[in-house]
Amino acid sequence: MLSEKLTFDYSIPKTLLIKLSGDWQISAGLLSVNEVTSQLTTHPDIAQINFSVSQGLKWDSGLIAFLLKLIRECGQKNIHVAREGLPQEAQKLLALALKVDEKDIPPKDARESFLERSGEKALQISESLAAGLDFLGDIAVSLGRLITGKSYFRWDDFMLIVQRCGVDTLLLVSLISLLVGMILAFVGSIQLKMFGAQIFISDIVGIAMVRVLSAVMTGIIMSGRIGASFAAELGMMQTNEEIDALKTLGVSPVEFLVIPRVLALVIMMPVLTIYADLMGILGGFVISAGMLHLNPVEYLNHTQHAVKLSYVWVGLIHSLVFGVIVAVSGCLRGIKCERSAAGVGIATTSAVVTGITGIVIATALITFICQILGV
Repeated sequence: MLSEKLTFDYSIPKTLLIKLSGDWQISAGLLSVNEVTSQLTTHPDIAQINFSVSQGLKWDSGLIAFLLKLIRECGQKNIHVAREGLPQEAQKLLALALKVDEKDIPPKDARESFLERSGEKALQISESLAAGLDFLGDIAVSLGRLITGKSYFRWDDFMLIVQRCGVDTLLLVSLISLLVGMILAFVGSIQLKMFGAQIFISDIVGIAMVRVLSAVMTGIIMSGRIGASFAAELGMMQTNEEIDALKTLGVSPVEFLVIPRVLALVIMMPVLTIYADLMGILGGFVISAGMLHLNPVEYLNHTQHAVKLSYVWVGLIHSLVFGVIVAVSGCLRGIKCERSAAGVGIATTSAVVTGITGIVIATALITFICQILGV
């Protein structure tokens, strides 16, 4: 069978001419390169391999697989394989297959010291901070252009993003906030029941939800839902070179893609936080009135007296900061995404982790500042 498909010619010095004929389709069976390598062994002076094909050659990916193996075998023996005699389509497929070979990943030095690893991590953190500050600067410049009416801003896209950030997340925010309010009421009742002070459950639920928890829970929900979607969308656009196309057209990606997302999230976060406040208080009310048999009117009166307007403003400040953190984290990770499917997944995960970490750090800082100011 090999003689029908392979013919060897040594008429040119130091050159092996391989004539391909017959059926090279997968259905006819894949051939091994051993026949060719044995010829190279018996003729060690061979420095180049050429090809010629017959008129009735039938081939598919079976021929490509054979040629790839042969090229790799010859590469180890420093033998040049000329592909000019192959069909044009086969040459293109071979070029494509050789391009997408996996890159060799250099092994890490197992003896790398702790100081070297710490230095690498410090450099990575420094580069990330520099990229983040640079991105914030681009956003500030783009906002200035938006205010002066010079930016590329599509209001239709903006309204769709507002809908995604607001109406489409109401159900999830409602469920989480209601359950958090109910959990706070349960936990508070266990301790307050010992002193006969169950009515102060309203104070615990109202203050905790309005001051911090509603904003934090809403921020975490938006980070997992909206921040991840921002990173995935922009990451896919980066992978498909759509962002490069915008730059080629002279359109700033930050103005066209990032600013609408940041503004939509900054606008909707306070609205969702107020809604979460009401749902959390409702959850505490359901548990207190339905299971602990407290007077509903007295519960609402206690809530009204406990929750001050300053607490509402503190919660709204939390929500504004969280909106900026989630939007910037998602858009930054999407814009900086590597151009591969794995890169999109890494960017999405990184956006969620960065957003939640930023929310926790911002909560600690704002709480500390409010404590100093006596708010």
